[in-house]
Amino acid sequence: MKKILVLLGPNLNMVGVREKGVYGTETAADIETQIKEYALKTGFEAEVFQSNHEGALIDRIHASREGYCGAVINAGALTHYSYALRDAIACVSAVPYIEVHMSNIHAREEFRRHSVIAPVCAGQIAGFGKISYFLAIEALKELSQ
Repeated sequence: MKKILVLLGPNLNMVGVREKGVYGTETAADIETQIKEYALKTGFEAEVFQSNHEGALIDRIHASREGYCGAVINAGALTHYSYALRDAIACVSAVPYIEVHMSNIHAREEFRRHSVIAPVCAGQIAGFGKISYFLAIEALKELSQ
């Protein structure tokens, strides 16, 4: 079975606790379980990794070049300023990355509207809550055929 990596950045462990009007009331653990179940139904084994530390995310990105057919990344606030994450994704260009955001970043504060990782990702999905992850998995299915 093909493997995909789902990377979650800073504060995404607090989904279900923080800004419920933006991120909903389901916990991060509940959504992680649903991501793994959806991936299985789609023909993937999903590994989900969350960290509040940029370096830990970079290490996982580097490691994704071996054994993964694609990756989903919700880099949280790092999306908007982490050139280190951008460069890490560029290092593993053979692995397609889909950028995901649960909220519609283009309808929020101005600083959230620019992504420095978008240019090195295969695409971006935003604004559909947890369904954004499922849509990204569908995109990876198409890209990995």
